[in-house]
Amino acid sequence: MSLQDMKWLWVVAFVAPACTAPYNGTEDGDNGNRGHCTLQHGTLGTQVLLQCPVGGGGPAEWRQGDTVLGTYPALGLALPNASLAHEGQYSCHHPGTGETWATVCLRLGYPPALPDIECWAISYPQAVNCSWVLAPEPLLDTEFVATFRHGTEMGECIRTGPRSCSFGDVQMFSLTPYVVNVTAKNPLGTASTFLPFLLENIIKPDPPEDLRVSPIPGETEKLLLEWSPPSSWPFPDYFPLKYRIRCAGEDSSITTIEAQEQTSYTLTGLRPRTLHHIQVATKAFTDSGEFSAWSLPASGTPWMEP
Repeated sequence: MSLQDMKWLWVVAFVAPACTAPYNGTEDGDNGNRGHCTLQHGTLGTQVLLQCPVGGGGPAEWRQGDTVLGTYPALGLALPNASLAHEGQYSCHHPGTGETWATVCLRLGYPPALPDIECWAISYPQAVNCSWVLAPEPLLDTEFVATFRHGTEMGECIRTGPRSCSFGDVQMFSLTPYVVNVTAKNPLGTASTFLPFLLENIIKPDPPEDLRVSPIPGETEKLLLEWSPPSSWPFPDYFPLKYRIRCAGEDSSITTIEAQEQTSYTLTGLRPRTLHHIQVATKAFTDSGEFSAWSLPASGTPWMEP
């Protein structure tokens, strides 16, 4: 339905307070009224009331770009069930002379949802890394503040990306939980989530690296696997890792093998002349936390007689 055909309703509706921001005149339908644009935000799917910031509180003629929408009372221009198609530049005018009173730029989205936070100690015991998502996406510029607390100690979780952060100087084997707080704020609202955890419960290394699969000369049913610990794991000699191997054959059969601490392993009993696809995961040797994600795959075929 076009804006011309839409029935405009007049109601008193709550809208987010408008704020003044410079407008660069690049919106669709720019009618030459460049300059300052009153930026107004509204929530998608609700009724949004566009208000003329000047005009003496009387009726105003409203336009969207060059399209005249009509003259409406002082309350403003009501947009029922606002959608992204309603975004853009509107202007209010003197109903008799057409004099431009103001330009309103409408931006639509959602208040921030509660951030869904995950925290992992991928470089135990040096640091904790956290990230978060919002669902639905707010579609508006949203700021985040991330902090942590451990007993009476409080600090900032240093941002490492648009929706991630990390903090260090952590205390091992503490029975006092760490609590991470992420607050999301945009023009439509604010939402905060608190995530408590014990440090050893969130150990999750990055996947092993540099996985190599090699045939063993003379062995038609074996493959030699070699890999390196994740480079983000800082002290493998003091905080050892154990490993898990996943082997998939061409017939889609999958075998999982526990490899303990070694960074090499000989697969035996393989089907000759068959390509095998290998991945490796790792976990703290103390069994704290979780296994890493699987490594990048590597493939190999047992030795074949010339």
